[in-house]
Amino acid sequence: MVQTAKQNADNLLRVGVVGVGVMGSNHARVFADLPGVKLVGIADPEPKQRDFVAGALGCRDFSDVESLLTAGVDAVTIAAPTHLHRDIALTCIASGVHVLVEKPIASTVEEGRTIIAAARRAGVTLMVGHVERFNPAVQTIKDAIRNEDILSIAITRVGPFPPRMSNVGVVIDLAVHDIDLIRWFTDSEIVEVQPQLKSAVAEREDIALLQFRTASGVLAHINTNWLTPFKARNVTVATRNKYIMGDLLTRQVTECFGFQPDGSYSMRHLSVGHAEPLRAELQAFVGAICVGTEPAVTGEEGVAGLEIATQCLQRSPAQPAAQRGPRRLTG
Repeated sequence: MVQTAKQNADNLLRVGVVGVGVMGSNHARVFADLPGVKLVGIADPEPKQRDFVAGALGCRDFSDVESLLTAGVDAVTIAAPTHLHRDIALTCIASGVHVLVEKPIASTVEEGRTIIAAARRAGVTLMVGHVERFNPAVQTIKDAIRNEDILSIAITRVGPFPPRMSNVGVVIDLAVHDIDLIRWFTDSEIVEVQPQLKSAVAEREDIALLQFRTASGVLAHINTNWLTPFKARNVTVATRNKYIMGDLLTRQVTECFGFQPDGSYSMRHLSVGHAEPLRAELQAFVGAICVGTEPAVTGEEGVAGLEIATQCLQRSPAQPAAQRGPRRLTG
């Protein structure tokens, strides 16, 4: 059974955030403004960053997760580096605290399963932070293809190299979002993986072309890299009756339908909401705790996506950047 937290005007859900880098500081910002929630504090070993975030949000700051737990929290977001997810999650779960772990759930599938088992034994809510599911454009695409016979999915997620990134490549940092979306769009498991990876300028893979087949027969493709000078996030879905095009950054979704033998068809722009994805995600997390329902993204779903990403890395080793000469850019 999942523990529930009953709220009233004098009984707010007390939350904390572990790790307040770019993503964690945004979690703290949203929690500080979320109805029914009290941001107790943040934990981060970097004093300058935690002082800045705590000062901006008016909450307490701690140098470690144990001190945050001692202050009294019902739930936490873990936005620390991935290699720390397991130990932090297990510490929180052992204290009976509900946990949202930023993607990926852990460094390895085994570590992810350990977190799931601990949460199940403790009866606490465990949710994985796949925030792209809460993008209004993604939700519009999901609604548009509901009950459709999906044939293929193509996703492009590219952008410039992120200076903060050091311990993972594009598959874990970027493609894991889209692996999760493919599974969610199709309601089907990925059963075949055909990856092509390359390290052009980074130590780890910075280009990935990934092809998949789901158990339901859908063909899917992910194009991702850290070499594009601008960000792009695009999804196209082909079904028997429709062709859907979505821009996840501008949140524009277009549907082509009514295909005729002469090649003509109709086109329309679909209505897309304006909600902030992270706020919607954290509201879903809080709701799952308070009502006692299954979270929007379960630990099992997080591990399933990580397992496919791991298969991509194992089956197509990237060519080390050191084996080639310096990259030449021409205008």
